[in-house]
Amino acid sequence: MRSERIGATIGSIGGLAFILINSGNLPGTASLLVRIVGVVAFLAVLWFAVIRSPAQPQPSEPPSRRAIRIYGTSVTAMGIGIPVGANIINNVLDLPVLTVPWVVLLVGAHFLPFANAFAAPVFARLGWTMIGLAVVGSIVSLVVTEAAAPWTGVLAGFALLAFSSAGAQRARPTA
Repeated sequence: MRSERIGATIGSIGGLAFILINSGNLPGTASLLVRIVGVVAFLAVLWFAVIRSPAQPQPSEPPSRRAIRIYGTSVTAMGIGIPVGANIINNVLDLPVLTVPWVVLLVGAHFLPFANAFAAPVFARLGWTMIGLAVVGSIVSLVVTEAAAPWTGVLAGFALLAFSSAGAQRARPTA
């Protein structure tokens, strides 16, 4: 399986998880509608970016040891930072509305080093998109309405799905 397909699989699963987990806190029928659209988008990404094979597969080199170290360090930092930060946000700051934006922020930040490590600028665009969603979601959640927090997670999920599809497409030959 090409590395683009592996990345698209991981990203699309993460995107669907963000959507399903956070849509449960949406009002009324929005929750069901968002879940349906999320599952359909997930299946579309799986079909077009993962399952469907390109006309002529391009050979791909395995990632370098340096890239694997960067990946491992970034994922580990995110894995530690999410629960530690969530604990501080909930128990010290007493601002649980910021928990979802915190998770979105760290997931976004963990993608930034991948752009250089894997020579894939799509990771920088994804990372900054997620960070932007987290910042805006935090501000709106604190200043306007706490209902913005789950929407931050839902939008992050759709961003992950969109970028998963785009990242897998970048290596496909054009006709």
